[in-house]
Amino acid sequence: MPGPIDPDPALDFDLTKATTRNHVYVNKTLRHPYFQTMAHQPMHINHWIEIDKEYQWYLAEKAKVIKEQGKKVLDSLPENDDACAELLEILVDYLIKRYPTLFSKLDKESGDGIWNKVTDEKLVGLTGKSGVDALLMVSRLVQDDFLMARERADGHIYLVGGLVGFPGFYLLSETIGRAVHTIHAPVPYFNQKLLMSVERTLKRFGPDQSFERSSWSIVDDRNLFWHHSVSESIHEQLHAKDLWLRVDHQTFRKLPRTQVIVFGVHPMMKRMEDLEDSPLVPALLAKIHTDSEQCLLDYKGAPKYSELLIPYLRELTQRQIERGLIQASDDVREFRDLVKDGRIPNTQSSLAEPTESETLIGQMG
Repeated sequence: MPGPIDPDPALDFDLTKATTRNHVYVNKTLRHPYFQTMAHQPMHINHWIEIDKEYQWYLAEKAKVIKEQGKKVLDSLPENDDACAELLEILVDYLIKRYPTLFSKLDKESGDGIWNKVTDEKLVGLTGKSGVDALLMVSRLVQDDFLMARERADGHIYLVGGLVGFPGFYLLSETIGRAVHTIHAPVPYFNQKLLMSVERTLKRFGPDQSFERSSWSIVDDRNLFWHHSVSESIHEQLHAKDLWLRVDHQTFRKLPRTQVIVFGVHPMMKRMEDLEDSPLVPALLAKIHTDSEQCLLDYKGAPKYSELLIPYLRELTQRQIERGLIQASDDVREFRDLVKDGRIPNTQSSLAEPTESETLIGQMG
C-alpha cells in the first residue's frame, strides 16, 4: 500500500529523553526457528529517521571515522552523484518537517540550507552539492548511514555509492561498484533462496512504498565502525553483561527523480544486561544460539562468544522467572504477548560511557 511522503511533525520532541523504537519488538529481528529471510514490512514515513538522546555522540563518532577513513567509508560513482544531491534535498526537507524542535530551514538570505539547532551548525549553500560533497552534509545531520544502489542494463542491482561510517564488519570500499549477488555471496542461503525476491522487490517498489527490516549481531564493544571481535578473539576480562546486541534498523526508499534505491542503516545497541527487563528475550536469544544451523551461527561469529554469552542468557532467564516476569514453560516465540499495556521494554545503556569491562581492559593496557 502506498504511504504518505511527508512525515507528521513531532512537535513535543525532547532530545534529552528520546529513544528509538525497540526493534526487537517492532521488527522481526529475533525469531525462532532462526533462518534467512528478508523479513521486511511496510514503513510509515515517520520512522525513516529515528533520533535519540545519543544523537551528538553518533555524529561525533561518524565525523571521526570519516576523517580517519576517507573513501573507505564515503564515496560515490559518477552515475550516482545526482542521486546524492537528491538524497540531501529530501533529507533536509524531511528533518525540518519531522523534527521542527531540532531543525529549521534557512532561506536564501540566510544561506539557503538548514540550521541544526542541536549542534548549532548552519549548513548553507546546499543547492548544487552532489556526490561526496552532498554525502558529507548528510553525515552532519543524522545518525543513519546510507548505501545507494541502482539497476544497471544487465538487470541486476549494483551498489553505486554511500556513507557508511558504522559498518561494524565491512567497508564501503569493498562493496562499491559490485552487484548485490556478489556482495552477499558469503551470506548463507542468500543467493540460493533470497536473491530473486530481493532484486524483484528493489526494482518494483516505488517512492511511496518505503519498507523496513532489521538485522542483529552480538559484538564486544561500542566501536560501531569496526568491532574488535571481527579480527580478534573475545578478551578474557570481558564480562558477558557487557556484550552488546547490535540491531541495525534498515530502511528502504526509492528517490523519485533518479530512481536510486537508498538503503538506510541505523545501528542501535543494547548491552546484554539491558535485556533483563525484556521478558523472554534472553531465553529467545539463547535458543537461537543453541538450535540454529551451524553455518548461520558461524556467519554471525557465534563461536567466538557463545561460551561466554549462553550461560549469562540463562542466568537472565532465571532472574525473570524469579521476578515473576515469565514462567519456565513460556514459548519464546510469544515474547511480544508479554508486553503489558502496550509499553514495550526499552532499557538502554548509554553508548557514550564505557562499560565496566571496557574500563578494566583499558586499565590493563
